[in-house]
Amino acid sequence: MQDLREKYLKAVAGVSDEAALEEIRLAALGKKGEISLKMRELGKMTPEERQTTGKALNVLKDEIDAALRAKKAALADAALDARLAEEWLDVTLPGRPRRQGTIHPVSQVMDEVTAIFADMGFAVAEGPQIEDDWHNFDALNIAPEHPARQEHDTFFMNRAEGDNRPPHVLRTHTSPVQIRAMLDQGAPIRVIAPGRVYRMDMDQTHTPMFHQVEGMAIGRDISMANLKWVLEEFCKAFFEVDGVELRFRASHFPFTEPSAEVDIRCSWKGGSLKIGEGDDWMEILGSGMMHPKVLEAGGIDPNEWQGFAFGMGIDRLAMLKYGIPDLRAFFESDLRWLKHYGFNALDLPTVFGGLSR
Repeated sequence: MQDLREKYLKAVAGVSDEAALEEIRLAALGKKGEISLKMRELGKMTPEERQTTGKALNVLKDEIDAALRAKKAALADAALDARLAEEWLDVTLPGRPRRQGTIHPVSQVMDEVTAIFADMGFAVAEGPQIEDDWHNFDALNIAPEHPARQEHDTFFMNRAEGDNRPPHVLRTHTSPVQIRAMLDQGAPIRVIAPGRVYRMDMDQTHTPMFHQVEGMAIGRDISMANLKWVLEEFCKAFFEVDGVELRFRASHFPFTEPSAEVDIRCSWKGGSLKIGEGDDWMEILGSGMMHPKVLEAGGIDPNEWQGFAFGMGIDRLAMLKYGIPDLRAFFESDLRWLKHYGFNALDLPTVFGGLSR
């Protein structure tokens, strides 16, 4: 027993790698190892010899197993120390720079517009992008023969043969959201409705899908003067100027009466747009006092309540504020468009996954 003990303890102490250590373990404690074979001989011994020899073999087996485990742990520690010495890392070095993306300009402008109107007490209302004919047209006093209700202007949802339900469309404006808000909340009310809208149009300044924000305020004594003040305050905050001058031009919209196009004083000196100065005028939105028929469609008595409404394109606002001349810059897959105008979006195919939130 003593010879076996000294033999294997010396071998374990002198080993230098785990492969050699495993060979020693198999030679001593494997199925055909020396100690294992001696354990099998216990059956041939007398009870007295078996008791004495078995105890000694168990003690020897445990001692060698403990030596093997300790040596294996020591070899692992030594290997780790060697690796750390070879593969050291200077944790004081600055981290690798990562490119950071930015919010898409349309989303950014939508957030800005929402915040400005929120400061003036306007809540945000939302509605479906697929609208029924009544909410999108009839409730807004748009006559059946109006060009906007024709297929060359509006995306109509496909109907199976024999399906005689009223038509559904991709909403052409966010005005239906105002109808839904009036029906849900009644008067008085003050809301804006930002979101995607769809029209069959495509050129340098139009796309089939774009973004609008429309707003309305209804009360007992609301007038065009209130509308003018709200729009002036919005323009000063959005374009970050101390003063603006707006010009209201008589126009016609089915859902407002009277109606007005709104122009803002500006200058184009040096090819740069400056708001609030100069001798030029630029149209930015449409507005007016809400038509009595629209109030009635929203469940509000026009004999007791009146209000104003307005609507503007968010994409156009982004183009004006950030000097982007081509609307297609927002939607083309070449991200150099946006980078050129200060929106250094990440070069990932999903960057346009959410143009608005």
